[in-house]
Amino acid sequence: MTIASLSPQAALPSPSTAVWQLGPFPLRAYALCIIAGIVLACWVTERRLRQRGVAPGAVLDIAVWAVPAGIIGARVYHVITSPEKYFGAGGEPLKAFYIWEGGLGIWGAVAGGAVGAWIAARQLGIPLGVVADALAPGLPLAQAVGRLGNWFNNELFGGRTTLPWGLEIHRMDPDSPGHALRDDAGQPILEPGLYHPTFLYELLWNVGVAGLVLVLDRRLKLGRGRAFALYVMGYTAGRFWIELMRTDEANQIFGVRLNVWTAALVFLGALAYFVRVRGPREYLIPIGAATTATPPTESDLSQVDVSARETSARATAPEGYRVVSEEQYATWRDTGVAPPEPADDVLPEGTESSADGDRAAESTDGTPEGRDGARADATGVRPADRDS
Repeated sequence: MTIASLSPQAALPSPSTAVWQLGPFPLRAYALCIIAGIVLACWVTERRLRQRGVAPGAVLDIAVWAVPAGIIGARVYHVITSPEKYFGAGGEPLKAFYIWEGGLGIWGAVAGGAVGAWIAARQLGIPLGVVADALAPGLPLAQAVGRLGNWFNNELFGGRTTLPWGLEIHRMDPDSPGHALRDDAGQPILEPGLYHPTFLYELLWNVGVAGLVLVLDRRLKLGRGRAFALYVMGYTAGRFWIELMRTDEANQIFGVRLNVWTAALVFLGALAYFVRVRGPREYLIPIGAATTATPPTESDLSQVDVSARETSARATAPEGYRVVSEEQYATWRDTGVAPPEPADDVLPEGTESSADGDRAAESTDGTPEGRDGARADATGVRPADRDS
């Protein structure tokens, strides 16, 4: 009798192999899941950026910076929070660079990716809040796909359970990563009993978070990074209770897993941002070469010559973008007529030079309503519209 025979038949299976050899190259399921998640997030973000006026293909320029920075950040967070594996007695410092052996922290991935996205957004002239809000539903979908890699690796499971969806876990071979140990008959060996598939709980939760962001963003037209803050709140709320179910080794603070504390603190930070920040959704019109409106993205993709559109769009990439209201963007998209640009000498809100005051006095009756009207004529947007 083998250990495998001790598990009930009604159970969720786990793969016994997570690495396949393609000639001399190992093909890792975890890496494939991460790549698939990145592609999905880029596709969602591209569509949402275009709906806000960004030229086609901008997501690729952003991904070139954000993806490597995210991977670096994820690995740095893992190494910092699990230093005993790499430093000190018995540690192997060089293995801190072996990302193919696992060990990526989502908190570091988001922080590192945000830095990369900020660099790319500055180069493209896109406000970071627009990029973050466009990414908000795509990121949890990418995380959901990435969690399938944990299933292949037989990792990140919870405690024992008798529930119908209990998960079988293989005893993995430490000398052959990505492969299960096998008995004398060549059958993969299972750990006794069934376990909570916490990776699956998080996968389903992340899909729900993506749906929540899409629904509320459509209804409330969130802007200025608030859709991203909503994603962060949704994700961390789920990660809090799921993390409490996990049984894999982790550093603890006051007897509680480190990631539980991190989830709680990040949730509070996102909540504070969501409550305090106000403002309408930002829309963009290009400055420079790309002055024609981008067609809406609701058309059937199968009927669109994507390659021709991408080539044309990237050949005439704009120098930057100007933030406008939804009404101004709709007019520009439908007619091709851009709203008047703000005057070159318009100062940031809350400041006013003496020359501005003289001009305002000449063009208004001196009342606040008159001054607001003059500013609306110059910028196309009343101050109240920008602050609402």
